[in-house]
Amino acid sequence: MGSAVRDNATGHRFELERNGHLAFANYERRGASLVIRHVEAALPLRGTGAAGELMQGVAEIARAEGRKITPLCGYAYAWLRRHKEYRDLLN
Repeated sequence: MGSAVRDNATGHRFELERNGHLAFANYERRGASLVIRHVEAALPLRGTGAAGELMQGVAEIARAEGRKITPLCGYAYAWLRRHKEYRDLLN
């Protein structure tokens, strides 16, 4: 699933496009940490699992880069807590 998530480095956000709509996570790479400032999904994507798929991709990217995730966004924090396979990334 992580392969569907793209890194828009210029915009400092990870993006997932589904059916012409976007879910995104604003981020900052700070040292060994990936700081997730905000996660949002377009209205038509809410409740479809798109934000969860996005977060899984973000977690896979963080793991591949050897980074921890510092979630400043409540959704990102809750997602990491719910998914024990990624809890080790929680900073």
